[in-house]
Amino acid sequence: MKILAIGSHPDDIEIGCAGNLLKYVDSGDDLYLMVMTMGGKGGETEIRKAEQIRSAEILKARDLVWGGYEDTQLTPRMNDMVVDIEKLLKKIEPDFFFVNYGDDSHQDHRALCKAATSASRYIRNVLFYEVPTTQNFLPSVFVDIRDTIDGKVDALLAHESQAAKTNIEGLSIVDAARSTAVFRGIQGRVHLAEGFVPLRLFVNI
Repeated sequence: MKILAIGSHPDDIEIGCAGNLLKYVDSGDDLYLMVMTMGGKGGETEIRKAEQIRSAEILKARDLVWGGYEDTQLTPRMNDMVVDIEKLLKKIEPDFFFVNYGDDSHQDHRALCKAATSASRYIRNVLFYEVPTTQNFLPSVFVDIRDTIDGKVDALLAHESQAAKTNIEGLSIVDAARSTAVFRGIQGRVHLAEGFVPLRLFVNI
């Protein structure tokens, strides 16, 4: 299968769904990543770009595509973003498509979700993932990531410049990711999990 995950900033994908993505890769599926900005408002762009490239290598992605947009400047009315995502979807034809959830305190995450929802109207399986700024996230799809949590942590640690930027004293992004995995695992009745809200999800096809 072909899997496409997109995020607004470097490290969004890793926080939200790296454990799940690694399960696909371990099964022999092809992974593609698209990152809309280089996260220039949260650090040096060249550093964040290099970190994302390293993380993509850890995730064994076949390709990493940059959207070329400015951090914090994504808007729901940005038709170019819809078109850019549509072009990539037509090129890859993914079986599963993962993107930021729309109820979020960061404007880029909200805007990307709206653009991706429009662009993916012909994609069968579209699922939204959560990040620390996500709000009112009520997943109904869970993926057991007990066997891939270490790989998820390695991918997050590749984003070294962001590891401590949680705005919570003494809590790293890895701490937050592990805590979320435990909580979603409890909800899904497994040890560790990632949760997703589906826009569409086909089963038994």
